[in-house]
Amino acid sequence: MTVETTVRWISENHFLGIDSGRHAVVLSGQADAVGAKPSELLLIALASCSAVDVVEILRKKRLDLTFFEVLTRAERDPEPPWPWRRIHLVYRLSGRGLTGKAVEQAIQLSQEKYCSVAATVRGVAELSWSYEILGGEGGPTNELTG
Repeated sequence: MTVETTVRWISENHFLGIDSGRHAVVLSGQADAVGAKPSELLLIALASCSAVDVVEILRKKRLDLTFFEVLTRAERDPEPPWPWRRIHLVYRLSGRGLTGKAVEQAIQLSQEKYCSVAATVRGVAELSWSYEILGGEGGPTNELTG
């Protein structure tokens, strides 16, 4: 399967990234600019790739999510080309009927079988994850690290 994307220079260090579905994102090579940093888009891509999987798997299990987010914490080399070396994803979710077993299974399936970004990054960066099932007051009721 071949996919084509485009990155178009707008001005200075600003670019427009366009995916195969013609959706666009503004990118920037500067920390203080208007667009997202390309290297951080990789972290967002990893988190969102897995998020899509986890939500779909939990939906197929007929579990009702009321909140879901994925946070990333990453470390990179201090020297060029500054590759990411450690990436940790924290899945935070709440909903009726969620169990640690169901959440863990959904995350493992995403990370080990379905998420193409994780499959691409694995081997270059150390990937790890944990999750929090948030209770009624917003505090974690269960956590597991994978």
